[in-house]
Amino acid sequence: MYLRQMVPLLFATILISCSTNEDDYTDIENEETSENQNSSPLINTSILSDFFGQNIDLDNLENYANQTIPDYITRDNTNGNVIADANATLGRVLFYDKNLSSNNTISCASCHQQAFAFGDQNDVSIGVNGSTGRHSMRLINARFSREVRFFWDERANTLEEQTTQPIQDHAEMGFSGQNGDLGLDDLFTKLEALTYYQELFMFVYGDVNITENRLQESLAQFIRSIQSFDSKYDVGRATVQNDNQQFPNFTTQENLGKDLFTRPPNQNGAGCITCHVAPEFDIDPNSLNNGIIGVFGNINAVDITVTRAPTLRDIFNTTGALNGPLMHDASMPSVINAIEHYNSIDATGNTNLDNRLRGGPGQNGQNLNLSIEEIDALEAFIKTLSGNNVYTDTKWSDPFLN
Repeated sequence: MYLRQMVPLLFATILISCSTNEDDYTDIENEETSENQNSSPLINTSILSDFFGQNIDLDNLENYANQTIPDYITRDNTNGNVIADANATLGRVLFYDKNLSSNNTISCASCHQQAFAFGDQNDVSIGVNGSTGRHSMRLINARFSREVRFFWDERANTLEEQTTQPIQDHAEMGFSGQNGDLGLDDLFTKLEALTYYQELFMFVYGDVNITENRLQESLAQFIRSIQSFDSKYDVGRATVQNDNQQFPNFTTQENLGKDLFTRPPNQNGAGCITCHVAPEFDIDPNSLNNGIIGVFGNINAVDITVTRAPTLRDIFNTTGALNGPLMHDASMPSVINAIEHYNSIDATGNTNLDNRLRGGPGQNGQNLNLSIEEIDALEAFIKTLSGNNVYTDTKWSDPFLN
């Protein structure tokens, strides 16, 4: 009697137990599925605010990816590393972080300052172990060039490659891995220990693993986002069909300078456009040495390997002053000096001089015979290539609290 009463009770208990276990399993499965579908890892924003205040807001990222670019700008060396707001934000922090140097004193921004179109007013930049060998190149509009190689001697095949080479230079940032220097792996360990990078890399990549590829990817996206298309030239260019037309917003002198810039030497022009093609005013990737063969600090040395140059945009800042000396050896303190150099080139001993600067077959250097009035007009035109916004836009500014 007792056994017959217990069997139904035991059977019911088993059913209840099985039902409860199945429900519990379903709940756990749903929770795991929900977590896997969450593409935004939890970020401790208070950690970021301790370092950056409101300068970095992951809920309201700055617009790096979808900036307005004029229709007449067609060059782009992105090569697949498409700008994303999150990556460029990380790149901004990396660009300004002195922790990327071996003694925590130098950042990328130390030699590429926003106030000077991301260039340097020093003749040669100062690194953790002394001065660098060449004047720092302005990074303005680095994205918009036919030349995809970087550094004055084009030793980096892409901007991505360029971004980590200064870090690995003994003189510049000190993580060379040679002659007693720490190496890149030591830098990665150092950065992974910083709480704000733990949060930022988790936000961008979903984990805190720091690699050279990730540094290159994010730094290059930030640098490519730095653009300047609000100059007097751009205002005028938007109103005409091409650069050969008179710009209605230009002075007579500025239009003369533009005409000289675009007209070839055999038609009494300066022919600047053959190497610096409008409207980007970048450098022709087939250019050779421009006749400047000096080595800073060594009057007996010769350097004919320099074949790259920055864009001619934003040579001047909003005050009308130069954003630093011109040429790789900082040998030109003014645009007038640079124009005078091209006006009369002596190619003696320069086996790598660009043929367009030889003055014709069998000649040893060009003589443009520009007048003082024409030289002044060329300078006036080059001044129209400088904008305003790039010097003050907060999305390119130092994010660290000072």
